[in-house]
Amino acid sequence: MKHISSRENALYKEIKNLAVNANARKKSGKTLLDGVHLCQAYLQHRGVPDLCVVSEVCVANDEVVGIVNRCEQIAVQIIVVPDALYRVLSQVENGVGILFVISIAKLAAPVHLTVNAVLLDNLQDPGNLGSILRSAAGAGIQQVFCSSGSASAWSPKVLRAGMGAHFALEIYEGVDLYSLLAQSNFPVLATSSHTKTSIYEVNLNRQLAWLFGHEGQGVDPRLMELATQIVTIPQKIEIESLNVAASAAICFFEQSRQHLVGLGHLGTVA
Repeated sequence: MKHISSRENALYKEIKNLAVNANARKKSGKTLLDGVHLCQAYLQHRGVPDLCVVSEVCVANDEVVGIVNRCEQIAVQIIVVPDALYRVLSQVENGVGILFVISIAKLAAPVHLTVNAVLLDNLQDPGNLGSILRSAAGAGIQQVFCSSGSASAWSPKVLRAGMGAHFALEIYEGVDLYSLLAQSNFPVLATSSHTKTSIYEVNLNRQLAWLFGHEGQGVDPRLMELATQIVTIPQKIEIESLNVAASAAICFFEQSRQHLVGLGHLGTVA
């Protein structure tokens, strides 16, 4: 372990920049995984982080010890900083003081849709994006396509909300969703309150893509025109609309339910 006690240390300043500056993360292609769960998930699903940072007060924590031991086995550099310096790096209050610096995997987006996917048009809120990624991974969605106007999928806030879902998904950012849909002969479903066709009335026991949009403005009308089908989630008329992350979760798991029923695990489709 290497101990750093000065705020002026070059490596510490580099990590701090990643913690507070979105442009620094974008330019370097790196981000931070904050907390035990994300670090454990990364070690399990992706492998070797660039750097491990531990707060002095947490060095003896049982969960931290396990992560540090694994990092030592795979030759990851480990630095230890005073708690005051660590708090500058972390946005988690009262969390366990460990984080990873990782390189963001750069994936070339496919030209066509071919597997279960979700398309996000100008989604702004990091919490919503992280929740959608978490639900998508849990329901067996394989690919996520984010338009250039969407929140950064690899920001610390989205990573925390995703709870490790990033490492079970193929995530593509800055995607031209219009071109992707126009070139794909693949079923795409979007949700709207202005239709009578319920998600419970359509066949979801198949490979398909879901299209969701901006929290306030919804999906761009040009993209909606390319959707194969528009469906609605039945709800009380007193409620204007569901949160986009809640809507996505309902859609994903209704698709998952129909798949299980279709396979005969829960009976037969009526």
